[in-house]
Amino acid sequence: MPLNQSITVIKTAFFSSMSETLERYHRCSYGELKAGQSSKDSQYSYQEYMKLKAKVEVLQESQRHILGEDLGQLNITNLEQLERQLDSSVRQIRSRREQSLLEINRSLKLKLEENSVAHQAHWHTGEQNIQFRHQSVQSEEFFQPLQCNNAVQNRYNQAPSDNIESSTQYATGILPGWMFDGGS
Repeated sequence: MPLNQSITVIKTAFFSSMSETLERYHRCSYGELKAGQSSKDSQYSYQEYMKLKAKVEVLQESQRHILGEDLGQLNITNLEQLERQLDSSVRQIRSRREQSLLEINRSLKLKLEENSVAHQAHWHTGEQNIQFRHQSVQSEEFFQPLQCNNAVQNRYNQAPSDNIESSTQYATGILPGWMFDGGS
């Protein structure tokens, strides 16, 4: 995963935590005191407000560091800590992405296997239909075998006849009788 995408995911996780903190901060800082609220409760709310305000400032500073801003003021120890934090976040992101891809691969593999079984069943059904058609075509004798009639050869060798009707009696289905009589 490219570094830009990793930083985007880190920012998203960071911002969701930050938004929760800001929401609590706004409730404490801008919320009105309820009518029955005691000064002890208001002091507690003020302390919580100060804690949340400090936490927001730390989170905003951390956000700037993660985004690569204001790094000049960090010492080597802080930079190494930031690097470890980024490395850890990138490892978590890669692990989640790998798990997601494995799950997607499993589901796609199952779909392929299901489709393969369906296609094989369809293919075998098609082969049976093809064999049936092939056998049925072979059983029907589409072409009738031709039988030679020696009468054609005999008629050809005989003397020409004036009677066309008698010459056609010797003709078979191969050649019409007039072809033999008319030429001689």
